[in-house]
Amino acid sequence: MRSAILCMIVSYLIGSFPTGYLVTLATKGMDIRSTGSGSIGATNVRRILGQGWGVFVAVIDMLKGALAILVTGASASAAPWLLSLAGIAAVIGHNYPVWLKFKGGKGVSTTYGVLFFLCPPDSFAVALLGGAIWYAVVTTTRYVSLASMISLLTVPLFFWMLDAVPFILVSLALAIFALYRHRDNIDRLIKGRENRV
Repeated sequence: MRSAILCMIVSYLIGSFPTGYLVTLATKGMDIRSTGSGSIGATNVRRILGQGWGVFVAVIDMLKGALAILVTGASASAAPWLLSLAGIAAVIGHNYPVWLKFKGGKGVSTTYGVLFFLCPPDSFAVALLGGAIWYAVVTTTRYVSLASMISLLTVPLFFWMLDAVPFILVSLALAIFALYRHRDNIDRLIKGRENRV
């Protein structure tokens, strides 16, 4: 139990590294939480700093999720439940970073970093399939939020298809968490006011 709590704390701290906030502060001298969607994630960074910085933040945020899973797997029993808790803790850290008064991002990139390393090689395939769905939806609709939500909702199905049953629940939990964080986007999508890329 003690090691599980430690892994969750470490994972939370890894996830809480505020990439988008620091990048925007360093390049523009501004607090990203005060503009655009108010999120510190890659999509809001892209709106403010452009495509290159948006991609950079997305990659670093994915690496946070991946690092949390890799550290947990290396430092303790790699039981599915412990990896799942570590992954959830990393995403919570990104979404609610203690350093920014718990105002962070929406967790999509960090979630994909977590998913990628949950149970290789099956999870590699799952994350890539989810990424392909994301790309197809964003290319078709030009809504990043819609692409993020749909792609994450397909991930539990992919885990089931690949017989990676222990990770169906955590991927479903992370997808529901992402839906919750996108609730304002859902409202704008319904009203036809969501921004396109």
